[in-house]
Amino acid sequence: MNKIRISAVSYTNTKPFLYGIQHTDIINKIDLSLDIPSDCAQKLIDDVVDIGLIPVAAALSLPQWEIVSDYCIGAIGAVNSVFIFSNCEIKDVTTIQLDPQSRSSNNLARVLLKNHWQVSPQQVSNAADYAQPTDGHTAFVQIGDRTFGKKQQYKYVYDLAEEWQKMTGLPFTFAAWIANKPIPQEFMDEFNASLKYGLDHREELFKEITMRDDFDLVDYLMVKIDYDLTADKKKALYLFHDYIKAL
Repeated sequence: MNKIRISAVSYTNTKPFLYGIQHTDIINKIDLSLDIPSDCAQKLIDDVVDIGLIPVAAALSLPQWEIVSDYCIGAIGAVNSVFIFSNCEIKDVTTIQLDPQSRSSNNLARVLLKNHWQVSPQQVSNAADYAQPTDGHTAFVQIGDRTFGKKQQYKYVYDLAEEWQKMTGLPFTFAAWIANKPIPQEFMDEFNASLKYGLDHREELFKEITMRDDFDLVDYLMVKIDYDLTADKKKALYLFHDYIKAL
């Protein structure tokens, strides 16, 4: 059997999955690449890979897709790594810079701005001063490891998973393991078991990663990131798609 080509997000929140993949036999059956979320999605869209841990909004760009795992990158309430950072209240923001590494989180910000906060600031992609705006009414979306330890630096910090829950009452699914073609069930079962192995061995993972003084990685990977792709998280995924289509 040809190796299954897989792209996974390179952020810390994926490390439990990678631990499972690297410590089980599945590693010998795949070609694995690590990418930022937007590149991970593009590889699946371009058929460079067969499976990707992709931002869920990117599934809308695939002619065919299916979820191939019981696990995801999700949150029930605050996720602590997907934010809008601002020096003014969200109602007073006139410009919002979008994250160049993101698809889903930029769309989540757009959905919340329109439907939750009911504001319509100018949206800027690839801002020259991204994440360092000098205008007091410019905010920015940022996700992943770059946000660690940054909450205390801004007067107003909006956790997008928490705001989504306030709006919908649902958890949020940021990324899911999605295939762009049929994958043999035998492989999917073994892959799923590998991911579960990693989640079950997070304590061993903590011995291998460098801890931080300004961010609680144990709380992040044990509590804030909720990895089970539950019925409510699937419901949230499809609801999010509906919101995106209505933007």
